[in-house]
This record gives sequence, structure tokens and C-alpha cells, in this order.
Amino acid sequence: MATPRDTPASRRVRANGDGTVYQRKDGRWEAAGYVLAPGNTRRRVRVYGTTRKDALAKLTEKIAASNRGLPVPSAQGSVAAYLTYWLENVAVHHLRENTHTRYTTCVNRYLIPGLGKKKLTKLTAKDIRTWLNQLRTTCQCCTRRLDARRDQPRCCAIGQCCSKLLSPLTLNYIHSVLKSALEHAVREEEIPRNVARNVRTGTPRPRRFEPLTADEARQLLTTAQGHRLHALVELALHTGLRKGELLGLRWEDLNLDAGTAAIRRTLQRTNAGGLTTLPTKTRASERRIAVPARCVQSLKLHREQQQREREAAGAAWQHSGHVFTTAQGGPIEPTNLTRTFLTLLRKADLRRIRFHDLRHSTATLLLEQGVELVVIKELLGHAHIGVTATVYAHVRLRLQRDAMTALGNALDRP
Repeated sequence: MATPRDTPASRRVRANGDGTVYQRKDGRWEAAGYVLAPGNTRRRVRVYGTTRKDALAKLTEKIAASNRGLPVPSAQGSVAAYLTYWLENVAVHHLRENTHTRYTTCVNRYLIPGLGKKKLTKLTAKDIRTWLNQLRTTCQCCTRRLDARRDQPRCCAIGQCCSKLLSPLTLNYIHSVLKSALEHAVREEEIPRNVARNVRTGTPRPRRFEPLTADEARQLLTTAQGHRLHALVELALHTGLRKGELLGLRWEDLNLDAGTAAIRRTLQRTNAGGLTTLPTKTRASERRIAVPARCVQSLKLHREQQQREREAAGAAWQHSGHVFTTAQGGPIEPTNLTRTFLTLLRKADLRRIRFHDLRHSTATLLLEQGVELVVIKELLGHAHIGVTATVYAHVRLRLQRDAMTALGNALDRP
């Protein structure tokens, strides 16, 4: 009687749970067995190899992972299908509407055309790296046919490529959106790991900004004197509040007697809700700040002015409760504030900057006055002090040079 030891390897009976291994008609070997699947269920999987040993090794690896509690990936669809599912069922509930809109644009414009046809479970770091390298060197006029839609083509449509390439910041943003989507696929146990994390895109240079100098800031404040939004410009320069935070400020958030302001919300325009009030950008952005005495005085004058406008508007007055409103009491459109700000810059004969650069101006001027970085971080509402240190690294470097120069002058004196 033959014992299991005497039975040939190809015919030996495997233990229960070890799966089966057999040779197919095409000569390949196939191994099948039950492994752990998402939802604490079990699913039969099949693997193939050129030899019995090869197929058995693949099946053994999957069963060993299953025994460790790692479910087998279940996603059989394409990257495009999963990205669409992620946007419509996951990201929409965790992102602000404007952020979700940017994510959707990024997915539809770059990720799906570039990687959408690949199977989610077969996507590799090499695929992502190759695609990003190609995207980095591809003219967007050619790829998206931008030139063909112009009234007068001036690029690819006439054979003169302008080499309109994506900036490093845009490439980094595209990569981060892909990482976020794949990270959720890992959490849902659709894939075993996030292959996008194995791709390094490099750290892009921070966006350059041109803050106002102390003289320019004084010139802007002088020009804004008498304007109905003078208090807004003055508060922006003294506190570094974001545009949405300024426009979302309500009188109930201010304590003019104590000289404080509670930053709780931001005003933004969204595609679905129009002009709407939203929570602050991050949890750290919800904060209480000190308001300088001159800003308190300006806000008191602004409140008196708003009361006069309310009496003049009569029944047409909109009771929005905002500190900074239109002449009829309604919230101010962010784009209209930008136009007003640019008009003030022209009247002051100052260079064109963004409204957000007033925030950078505040931080830069505070740093130059020797204010501690942690104080500036709290004032600006940054989530981490590393953000403040990174954004204003060039300012700190200049201050270090000034300090070294002052030290050198002191050491040179007899």
C-alpha cells in the first residue's frame, strides 16, 4: 500500500485548506484556494505558473497573507472607475465644495486620461513615475488641444509649439490627489498598498510673493483713508486675516471693548450654494486674536458708517450681520473686494499684488520687528509652525544675515 511519502509530488493529496494544484491543457500550472476577502468573507482565488512549484509558491503566499489577516484585493475595475467612485461617494463628504471641484478637474483633466485605463490592482509605481515624467515634458496646448479652440491659433495648430508645460506645483498637486484616492482604496482593502507613495516628485519651490514694505503699507493705508472699506484694509494689514475670514466676520465675533476678534467662519462662493458662509479652513484657523487699538477705533467708526447706510437703505437693507457689507447690507462678493483692492493700489501708485499678499506682508513685517515665529503662527492660524517656518524661510534667512552683520560690526570695534 502506497504511503503519502511514496506518492509522486504531482499526485500527493494536500491538506485541507492548502488549496489544489493541477496542470492545465495549455501546459501551465494552476493553483486555487480560499483566502480572506473584504468584509470578513472568504473567496476562491486562482494563480498560475509555468511550473507546479511556481504556482504553488504564489498560492502559498496568498494563503499566508490571508492567515495574517490581510484580505486579498477585490478591486477588478479600472483606475478611472475607482477615481469616479471615490469622487462621488467619498471625497464629496470630506472636502469643501471648492476643493472637491478642484479635485474633480484634476481627475478628469489629468489622472483619467493618463492612468484611467489601467487596472487598479495592477497599477505600479513605475506606471505612475513614467506617466508623471511624460506629463512633465508635454505641452498642454498639444495634449488638451487648447490652441485648436482659439480664434487665432498661435501654437500647435500652426506648427509652432509654445511648450506650455505644467509647473512643479501643479505636478505635485496632481500626485497628491492620486495619493489621496489610492490611500482610501487601501483603507477599503481594495488594494494592499498605496503605490503612489513610492514615487518621489521632489519638493517644489514655494510660490513667490511680493509683500509690501513698511513704507508701501503706510502709503496704502493713507490712500484708503475715507474709503468705506478702510477698516477692512487696516484690519487685514494688522492681523493677516484671509480674505474669506475678513468677509465672514460678524459683529457678534468682535469684542471691541476687550480688543479681540473670534475667527469662526469664512465667506466663499461655491458652485452649488453661491455666496455662502463655511467653517474656517482648518481647525487651527478657528482662533481668537487681539485687535490693535487703531483697528478698534476704525471698526467703531465703520459701525457708525454702516448704521448711516442702513438708515439710508430703509426697507432694502439686508440684515446679514456681517461687519463688512455692501451699501445695502449684503455680504461682499470676494471678486468685488479684489477689484476694490486693485483700485486702491493704483490710486496709491503701488505695484500690483494679490489681496492675499497683505497676509504675507503682515507676517513679514512682524518677523522684521523680531516677533517670535510661534506668535505669528497663532495669529495667522497655521495648523503647524512648520508651515509658517517654510513659507517665511527667506525672511528668516535675511534676518540671520542682518544679525551676523551686526555681530561682526560689534566684534570689529576696538
